[in-house]
Amino acid sequence: MARPRKVAKGVGTTPGDEKGRSSGDAAKDAAKDAAKDQDVVRRLLWDIASINIHLDEIRDFWAKTLGISGPQWMILMALADLDRGQGVPVKDVSTMLHVDPSFVTTQSKILEKNGFMRRIASKDDARVVLMSLSDKASKQISNLSARQELLNQFIFAEFDARALKDVTDQLASLRKRLEKATLKLSADI
Repeated sequence: MARPRKVAKGVGTTPGDEKGRSSGDAAKDAAKDAAKDQDVVRRLLWDIASINIHLDEIRDFWAKTLGISGPQWMILMALADLDRGQGVPVKDVSTMLHVDPSFVTTQSKILEKNGFMRRIASKDDARVVLMSLSDKASKQISNLSARQELLNQFIFAEFDARALKDVTDQLASLRKRLEKATLKLSADI
């Protein structure tokens, strides 16, 4: 019985296609792959939009328990994350929330009036307002922390520490690319 001969790579095939298919087939496959990629991108963007809506609903739920608005809740959460005991400038909170500083100023005055935060002028620069959580806000947020922890455990139950870090890193990378894309679009207009 004769052994099958090995055929040199590329012999009897169209250039660029090692499997014996025509270059037209390869182009069709590439177009199908590109369409699949676009479908995946569209699905990802819709999933992100849906996640944003659900996060807004959760945010609004927590805000309602304190009798404040969702954006006011986000300002308090930003303060809780950023404050290291010296207060947080308005610009740092506005940067974290991707909103105009005047919005944070307006909302922080309402939060101060309702006893949720303290606002003081910086000792270094009187133009800078430093914000911090009031004792009332800290206590009420602390009272919610056990419920928030249980909810987070439920939401992230399928992620081990490594997977959660990977997803977080990928989302941070995507956020940066989207920021650049927004600037690119603005520059093109």
